[in-house]
Amino acid sequence: MTELLVTPERFPIRGSFTIARGSKTEAAVVTATLRDGALVGRGECVPYARYGESVEGVTAALTALEGAVAAGLTREALQAVLPAGAARNALDCAMWDLEAKRAGVRVHELAGLPTPKPVVTAYTISLGTPQGMADTAATCGHELLKLKLGAEGDPERLTAIRAAVPGVRLIVDANEGWTAANLVANLTACEKVGVELVEQPLPAADDALLGRIARPVPVCADESAHGLDSLPGLIGRYDALNIKLDKTGGLTEAVALARAAQAAGLDIMVGCMVATSLAMAPALLLTPLARVVDLDGPLLLAADRTPSLRYEGSVVHPPEPALWG
Repeated sequence: MTELLVTPERFPIRGSFTIARGSKTEAAVVTATLRDGALVGRGECVPYARYGESVEGVTAALTALEGAVAAGLTREALQAVLPAGAARNALDCAMWDLEAKRAGVRVHELAGLPTPKPVVTAYTISLGTPQGMADTAATCGHELLKLKLGAEGDPERLTAIRAAVPGVRLIVDANEGWTAANLVANLTACEKVGVELVEQPLPAADDALLGRIARPVPVCADESAHGLDSLPGLIGRYDALNIKLDKTGGLTEAVALARAAQAAGLDIMVGCMVATSLAMAPALLLTPLARVVDLDGPLLLAADRTPSLRYEGSVVHPPEPALWG
């Protein structure tokens, strides 16, 4: 019989993490642990208020499935039991982990995915003043920076950052913070400094304009992209989509979404919430399919969980079995 344990956990952030919607100083996660004798499978999720989630709600949703898990709930059946979102992500990833341990193989083999390799990840610079962001960019030592924008003065931020790091690759995340009035000017500013990708410039409920303008920089859906059912609405408005397991509801739908998106001509970005290595590990399996990787969550924490992923400069390595998969 498989036992499900649900554990809310909190991990302090180094300093603070600021985006257009606000700041936070800790990562609140929920961990699902499956025990089958000596075998253990784990998954971690980040409940996100933007999507109507909370630690309490996710914990309750998972705890309610303890009986179903004990009775043999499968990963395939789980997809219909919980909607796409954080709760399903934690349990889906724990099920993959346990399946791999039962079979004595790695998860990427079970999922029919390429063997993951070390990959460059973006490093996030929180929204701040132009000089403050430029100073952080100049001293952080990473080769691919993700700039949190979405407030008045973004062109000035871009100019200051590019002056501080003339040779560093840049991507931008506006977190729905731009408007129809400043969209073109901000995209033009991004083009001027060589930004490679812009995430979610407009609110998800008001992004139709993206399909009617020239996009001088590729635009990536984030808050507009969730599970497979969101894909048709992205075509024509976006050039790429950011796949986060907390939005797809786990690795199972994430793999299906990545393949469907590529078939539709969209590039893939693999992203994350601010969380520990346990949350990053399943997402790393998607990196062979991705144009851009943004799995820096543990680098933003004061301390990661143990065991953890190995980060060397801008490179993150695939997980060892002791962590996940």
